[in-house]
Amino acid sequence: MNTRTISGRLRGAAALALLPLLTLTACGSGDTGGTAAVGAQASPVPTDDPVAAVRKVDSAAALLPADVREAGKLKVGSSIGFPPGAYYPNGTDKAPAGQDIDLADAVAKVLGVELERQDASFETILPALGSGKYDFGTGNFGVTAERLKTIDFVTYINDGQGFAVKQGNTELKGKVTDLTQLCGLTIGTGAGTTFEATLTAQKGVCAKAGKKPYDVKVYSENAATLTALQQGRIDVIMSTINGLRYQAAQPASQTAFLGEFHRLDVGFAFKKGSPLTKAFQAAVDELIKDGTYSRILKKWGTSASAIDASRINPPEHT
Repeated sequence: MNTRTISGRLRGAAALALLPLLTLTACGSGDTGGTAAVGAQASPVPTDDPVAAVRKVDSAAALLPADVREAGKLKVGSSIGFPPGAYYPNGTDKAPAGQDIDLADAVAKVLGVELERQDASFETILPALGSGKYDFGTGNFGVTAERLKTIDFVTYINDGQGFAVKQGNTELKGKVTDLTQLCGLTIGTGAGTTFEATLTAQKGVCAKAGKKPYDVKVYSENAATLTALQQGRIDVIMSTINGLRYQAAQPASQTAFLGEFHRLDVGFAFKKGSPLTKAFQAAVDELIKDGTYSRILKKWGTSASAIDASRINPPEHT
């Protein structure tokens, strides 16, 4: 997207800070430490396991290159952020969970391969695809015209950009439909995301409207963004629709979701010209056809973002 695309390698406390349930310290590259709010327990991890019943589909697996079929493994760079996309519900020494994790695992089973998952910060994954460090990447990567110049995408959900404020905020009371509504405010967002790109590209809208410009603060870790909002160092967060909606549903986060701003297709990311895209597209379509896809989205509360069929490199939504 990330739509959401939300960035950041989350370690121990940082991972849990976005499920605000304890007094936690957010720290990371370029971030100053901060204490998150004390809150109630986080929502339990869904127990449904739609991936367990997924089986190899020979017609989809046959679309993989011969060397991949022989090796039986693919390397995936995963940005582990916060639910419902991907997060560490039980700490970084345990397996991650989330919509992106389930979908990648399900696709791998359809294709008859194992995944070698490597946790990576959001902003490092796309550049690393070209070098062959990863065969593909996950991280709620939104399909944009700029990214399509160097990256191939196989879509699996429709998410996008949205905004959230601290509960009780009186400066933004409704849906943000125009960035001039943010003039004079401080916006927090993730490094290397479509949100940062949008805010940077449109920074002149306030001057054109005769208003004070908005300020953008970029964070390398999601926990730091939420902490900044809770402590009043930023006025609003720009992030993924599904992530912000999920976060606002947790009472302890003390945030209010302001609705959708711009929809984006989200997909698995590959180096340009990758021979893997047709196989991944076929695998996603198999999951849609057999109902596994809808079960995964229902599990994570993202059914409203379902797609009817996977696409390779669709144009960016306008």
